[in-house]
Amino acid sequence: MAKQILSTPNAPAAIGTYSQGVKVGDTIYLSGQIGLDAQTMILVDGIESQIHQVFLNLGEVAKAAGCSLNHTAKLNVYLTDLTHFAKVNEIMAHYFEQPYPARAAVGVKELPRGALVEMDAILTSSD
Repeated sequence: MAKQILSTPNAPAAIGTYSQGVKVGDTIYLSGQIGLDAQTMILVDGIESQIHQVFLNLGEVAKAAGCSLNHTAKLNVYLTDLTHFAKVNEIMAHYFEQPYPARAAVGVKELPRGALVEMDAILTSSD
């Protein structure tokens, strides 16, 4: 199977040696997104704004693959402060419909550019 590189100007450009996403067959791998505004490449302020921006960024890369966040099979959440996990749950309900994807949440010491949250995802384009 050939891999298809996903790219959209509606999500932040890669800030390293990676692609925004890669599709192989029916599986889509979305690279980690932090709360960068795609147009300015500036980190938005505050945990709530960053969580929303991360979901928006992931959603735009999913769209580039012809999917939506509801195609997510697995979501990984990385937080610099696990007390924000309840806020992730609250905000996530605005971006996903049931049945929700499998998920992991991990506390980390720090994230790129001083971000408070980062997420990556695995989607499937088959229903």
